[in-house]
Parts: sequence; structure tokens; C-alpha cells
Amino acid sequence: MTLKYQTRSSDKKSDVKKLRREGLIPSIIYSRGKNSSAIAVGTNEFSSLLRQVQPGRLSTTVFQLTDENSKQRRAVLKDIQYEPTTYRVIHLDFEELLDEHEINVKVPIECIGGAECPGVKLGGVLRQVIRYLRVRCLPKDIPTVFQLDVKALNNRESRRLKDLEIPNTVRPLANMNEVVVLIAKR
Repeated sequence: MTLKYQTRSSDKKSDVKKLRREGLIPSIIYSRGKNSSAIAVGTNEFSSLLRQVQPGRLSTTVFQLTDENSKQRRAVLKDIQYEPTTYRVIHLDFEELLDEHEINVKVPIECIGGAECPGVKLGGVLRQVIRYLRVRCLPKDIPTVFQLDVKALNNRESRRLKDLEIPNTVRPLANMNEVVVLIAKR
């Protein structure tokens, strides 16, 4: 996903408010071994890209950030700040992806086969306890989603993090014995 940005020099409150009035979102890019860069991205452009992202997968979406001089930087979104009353985006934090350095990412866990699950057909409820798994990997190995098949679950059965199919290039940062999903009684 390509997103254009412009560099900004000042962090004064009045300048940040002026940017927001002009339809820009004040942002920052953090990069390993370098100073952070203050930037601004277009509100409309970011909102249209946000609508294209599948729900829950924003943390693994790689943005191609392009400045005024066509210099490109790859980055993932680390934090979004919203205005509490209007839920308008007021600040973004990006982390630049460097090919040789690993990065920590929250990868969504998606349960598939819940409708065919015998436990659900017998009156149970599919409860997903963990929705994301924090992993550490190189930028080229960032998974978009982990899928967990729950077709064979009966009442009071569960699946754990160790049941996920995780590639060897991705290192999970959680206890693999934790329960991800279970079939509970109503």
C-alpha cells in the first residue's frame, strides 16, 4: 500500500493544529539506528487505504511511504491515536522495515470452520480467547494471518497456540500452551 508523505520540521502545538486543519495527519517514522523523522500524511489518502485493509490485519500491513523527492521507505503501523469524541485519526506512528533487522509484530489469529464444528452444532459456543500472537521475524517473513482450523472441535475441547502452523522463520513471543479457542456451553 503506497502512502505519500511530506516531512515536517516543527513539533510545536500550533504547527500540528495547522497541519490538521489543512487535512494532514501528523506522524512519525521510527528507524533503528537513526533519529526519528517527523512527517505528515494526507487524511483522505490514509482513510481510503484504511478501508482497503481487512479487519484485524492492520498490524501486519506493510506501507510503502513515498516523500516529495520519490524516496521510498517501507514501514508498518505501530500506533494510531484517535480524537476521543469524533474518532478522527490525529496521529500515526510508523516503524521502518530494514531488511537485516527483525521486527516484533502482532499477527491476527483467524478461526476457520466454525460453522461445521460438531460442538457448535450441539449447542456450544465458539469462544476465541486470543485474537493476536506477537511474533519476531525479518520483514520479508511477516505473516498476514495465522489460520486455525476448528472443524473437528466438540464440546469442551480447545486449541492452543502450539496448534498453529508457524513457519520456522517466525519466532513466537508467547507461551505456546495458552488456549486460543474453545467450545463452551451456553
